[in-house]
Parts: sequence; C-alpha cells; structure tokens
Amino acid sequence: MRILRAITIGLALVAGPLGAQTPPQRVAPEGAPARVVSMNLCTDQFALMLAAPDQLVSVSYISADPVTSPLADLAARYPLNYGSAEEIYLMRPDLVLAGPWTDPAALAMLRRLGLTVEQVDGISQLSDIPERLRRYGELLGRQAEAKTLIRQFETDLDALSAPPDGPRAILYFPNGYSLGEGTLSHELLTRAGFRNIATEITPSATGQIALELLVMAAPDLIIRDRPYPGASRAEELMHHPALAALIAAGAGHESGPDWACGTPRVIAALRALVEMREAMEGGS
Repeated sequence: MRILRAITIGLALVAGPLGAQTPPQRVAPEGAPARVVSMNLCTDQFALMLAAPDQLVSVSYISADPVTSPLADLAARYPLNYGSAEEIYLMRPDLVLAGPWTDPAALAMLRRLGLTVEQVDGISQLSDIPERLRRYGELLGRQAEAKTLIRQFETDLDALSAPPDGPRAILYFPNGYSLGEGTLSHELLTRAGFRNIATEITPSATGQIALELLVMAAPDLIIRDRPYPGASRAEELMHHPALAALIAAGAGHESGPDWACGTPRVIAALRALVEMREAMEGGS
C-alpha cells in the first residue's frame, strides 16, 4: 500500500505540469468522458469510428500499422501509447478502453490509481457487431452515432449473402494455422458463398493444418494474411514452393486489415469475397 501511495503521489506530481500545458477541451456530450485513452487494437477501431472530436486522447501504437489496422491513417494522427500503466495515467484519462486480453497487471494498477477502465469483449460473429457498437456508443456518450453505424452495417450486411455451396476455400496463416466453425472469419467465408474445407480436414490439437494435407485437399481458394516486412520462422511456410504452386493452380487472396477486430469494416472484406466468388464461378 505504501508503494502504491508513493507511485500515485509521484505520478500526480509529474502529471500536474503536463496537464497545465494541455488543458482538456470539453467537446464530449455532457456526462460523457472527455478524455478517453484506448490501449487495444480493437477498442481503438471502435473508438476511432465513434469518438467526438478531441474526445479521444490516445490509441495503441499498433493501430497506426496499416498491415493490421483498417484505420491506420486516422490512428496515426493521435498520440500513440504502448499499453503501460505509467504512460496512460499521465494522460489523465477519465475513461480507459481495453480488450479482454489486455495486460491484467497494467489494468489492475490503473484501477488502483482510481481510473475508470472498461474491458469490452471481442467479436466472434457478425451478430455481435451491432451490440458492440451500442456498447461503445454508451461508453462514449455517442449513442446516436452508434445507431447510425448500426443501421448502415445491417443494411450492407443484408445485401451480401449467398448459399455456402460455392468454391472450396480455406484460411491458411503462418505456422499452418487455420480457422473453422465458430469464428468470424469462417462466417465471412461461408456468407460469401464459399465452402470452408477446414471443417473437412482434421487439424492438429493446436489448430494447425500440415501443408501436406492442404496440398492433398487442393482448395480452389487460399486466403492468407498480408505478410509483414522482413522475415520470421512462422511465415516461412507461407513461402513454400508447394503452397505457391497450389495457389497458382487455383486462386490466392490476402485477408488484409478489414478482417481485423470485427468492426463494420468487415463489410469491405465480405464484399471482396463475394466479388471473388462471382468471378471464380463466372470463369468456370
């Protein structure tokens, strides 16, 4: 307790002068948080979509990475944080947004220091998205804006569906990981009219599918992550000649950042899949 009190006093002494240099602009609706910090890629995306001007103080550094973030250009305009309790406390937020897997030690310290921390569940299916938009709208005092996004999302989603009996497809990621039933990626794939053959191949206990099994299954479409710059052992498999030959014989597609986090931006991913299926069926 003495250590915590010392940390609190020390941080407050540092935060005081910083706060005097940058007084908060109270632009959020009355009763809503005026200084919001998001420390998770997915909470960043929803906050960037819904926050009022100057309401959002900082987002996580990963949201400025265009490989993983669908709103990287917008996120890069904000101060970026690296998820430490110390740096976030010094920003003097009255609301901290975190995901279910955010560092529990950092969150515990922020709560002990008296900050309001909200952990918001992730998205596992398309039907979760309207509810999450409502939740973020409530947290930010932006209910009207959330309702607008919900209406647009539901309208767009209703226009994009097909029976899942089209070309055979699979999601294949570094280290041979794939995704099957019960995941948002599977739902996007099947809603676009593809058959996800990950449900036909028996993966290992870790969810990996051996490249040999993938080659024998010969899917019509292989969906991969966009590769990061540089090299990693996890991604070596994605450059294997057998995989390249398989893609050349059928089709390949990069999932891209629109697939991330289950925001309304998945509509763009779904639309791209529908267009790809129509092109494949039209050419068959």
